[in-house]
Amino acid sequence: MSFTQMGSNFVPLTSRDATPGARYARHLNAAGAALPSETVLGTVIEHLRLEARIGGYEAAEAARERSERVYELAARLIGAEAEDIALTESATVAWHRAIDAMPLRPGDRILAAASSYVSSALHLFELRRSRGIEVEVLPCAADGTVDLSFLAEALRRPAALVTVAHVPTSSALIEPVAEIAALAGAARVPLLLDATQSLGQLPLDVAGIDLVVGTGRKFLRGPRGTGLLYVSPRMRERLHPPHPDVRGATWQSGDAVELAAGARRFETWENAHALRLGLGAALQETLTLGVDTIGRYTAGLAGRLRAALGEMPGVRLTDPPAGGGAIVTFVRDDEKPAETVRRLRAAGVHLVAVPAHHGRWDLERRGLDAVVRASVHVYNDDSDVDALVTALGRRSAPAFVSSAARTDVIVVGAGVHGSSTAWQLAQRGASVVQLDRFPDGHTEGSSHGHIRMIRRAYPNPIWDDLVDRAYLAWAELSAAAGERLLITTGGLYARPAVSTTPGLRGPGCIPVDAARAAEIFPGLRLGDEFGAIYDPAAGVLDAAAAMRSLRELGLAHGVDRRTGCRVEGWSADGEGVTVRTADGLLRADRLVITAGPWTGALVPELADLLRVVRIVNIHIGASDPAAVSAPALGPFSVEVPGVGLLYGLPAFDGSAVKIGLDHGPADDPERPQTPVTAAEAATLLGLARRFLPAANGDVVDSVACRYTMAPRNRFAVGALAGTPQVLVAAACSGHGFKFGPAIGAGLADLALGKQRPDLDFLSPGELG
Repeated sequence: MSFTQMGSNFVPLTSRDATPGARYARHLNAAGAALPSETVLGTVIEHLRLEARIGGYEAAEAARERSERVYELAARLIGAEAEDIALTESATVAWHRAIDAMPLRPGDRILAAASSYVSSALHLFELRRSRGIEVEVLPCAADGTVDLSFLAEALRRPAALVTVAHVPTSSALIEPVAEIAALAGAARVPLLLDATQSLGQLPLDVAGIDLVVGTGRKFLRGPRGTGLLYVSPRMRERLHPPHPDVRGATWQSGDAVELAAGARRFETWENAHALRLGLGAALQETLTLGVDTIGRYTAGLAGRLRAALGEMPGVRLTDPPAGGGAIVTFVRDDEKPAETVRRLRAAGVHLVAVPAHHGRWDLERRGLDAVVRASVHVYNDDSDVDALVTALGRRSAPAFVSSAARTDVIVVGAGVHGSSTAWQLAQRGASVVQLDRFPDGHTEGSSHGHIRMIRRAYPNPIWDDLVDRAYLAWAELSAAAGERLLITTGGLYARPAVSTTPGLRGPGCIPVDAARAAEIFPGLRLGDEFGAIYDPAAGVLDAAAAMRSLRELGLAHGVDRRTGCRVEGWSADGEGVTVRTADGLLRADRLVITAGPWTGALVPELADLLRVVRIVNIHIGASDPAAVSAPALGPFSVEVPGVGLLYGLPAFDGSAVKIGLDHGPADDPERPQTPVTAAEAATLLGLARRFLPAANGDVVDSVACRYTMAPRNRFAVGALAGTPQVLVAAACSGHGFKFGPAIGAGLADLALGKQRPDLDFLSPGELG
């Protein structure tokens, strides 16, 4: 495996590219639920589809060897044997099965570290109530770890169990596991280690440890709903599962029951086979990369973050001296942690707040009501650290702008047009409040998804100037973002050769027959009944990176971005515009409405002209990915008689080939978006089999979105008649994303009083 140096750290070249979620946000929450790789995601989906095709039992039988391999991989991770491993639904389930199997009696002492997780503490409290055990919380040394001298003294008296979290949920503390195990072993007291926050980021050898619980969803990057329990051979002799199941026991005869020889006696028959296979894929990736390698990289990146936060005024690091690894906790003195997290998430930086009631033995002892927790993994890099530090240093404006304190422009909507407009206005010095009814990353509108098409080919020359501006605007945005957002591949746009209506044309575009089209894109199969236009300038837009970049650029230039804020209406007067939101009133000189499918509700004069439709896309796997990637395939469309316009994009940046139909049924934007149905996917899959011979795999992903259609597939861009202080960009009719930065620049010009006669053909007054 190859590596690239980043500062003083090393990271696998493929980790970020092979992590789909890394395209959409700065994810620094590996200690909560890390982002899975494309391989893990594909493994889960593949098995679910197999179950759907042949049945759950049959699929389990087909995957038997791979399922058995999961035990071996888990054992290798911690230095155990496969028979020592039980697979569970979570670390908490593993904890319960281990503790409940112990022969605890009234008065038995359990010594628990202050690092113990809330769910463990809650279970211990219940056992104290129901079974009369005694729970003793071990004090901490000056560095925050278990006071080893106190533990040694406490073990002079009989004890039933010592339990400690390797790394707690509330800080970056790393407990001295080997020393604790030695003390417990010398006293012949079992040690239960909660490795939930350490598996995958810190090396662990179970020598001297009796019980280990862990989860798959954190640093192992496995699916949620997976966990493991390690039980040493010595400990298995002392434990008896209180709820034996057919998975872990055999009914011999009469009431005679024989428990399974290994740790599987703690399992149940029913489990999510797809998730366990996904866990196996995650374990294999972790072992291939190496926990030592992961630990060095994440500790280095977290150390860089820790150093940067330590230099920020008003920011206080809260990790104890024995902290380290991939986790950093902190607070901002003038802001509650939950508010810090909300504000950072609006900026596209995802982390969490840990409240005191998730770790009272730790946080309450240190006088902390809550902390902000950031946690990195191999798909993070220095740019994520920089984004967090930059966003943390900004403070949002007050919740409301009074009539006396107004802003220059309010932008409604945070899709590609709204975010482009807000950025353009802010970098020109305007004060901007941007509102969106949904949180960042939502899938209700029209700007989500990984990739989009861009092309010069258009049916009418009136679009040519705006197309030129779009290409220039994407180059400007790419330069500002420091990221390549447009990849030129060329594109083919086919229609029946006998068609009499005008088709696409454009600067540099040339007509080709089916034979020449096959030479250009061997991955696209057109019959002789089709002709095509070849557009050498067509390409693929990295839509997810573009949306992330627009959000971050807007925030960096001072945009007051307020997500989860629903606009209920607006009114204009000679002095400006008042916007009514669910949170109060806002005042501005100008209002820009880029509300996508919700435009009709905010601009009644356009409502009768706009039609919202449901559009679905699927991504299809291929036995030979190169055959559906550039240069073998680029963006394309085919006018299929009796079906409609099929469009597609090549496999790109870890995603499979994408196709969809450019029409759909009416949709209600007030109702939540629903997943792509099996029937919708089957229709598209049938078309793929006809036109994309190499796309011979299953559907590996699907996405639904909404088009806002207008007469003649036009846009509406400009000022509303009678209210020149209110501008709109709407009804982009399924081809608006490619113009996003150019339309944003145009709206910014108009909002700041600059004339744009080139946009007159898109005037809202011309829509009907």
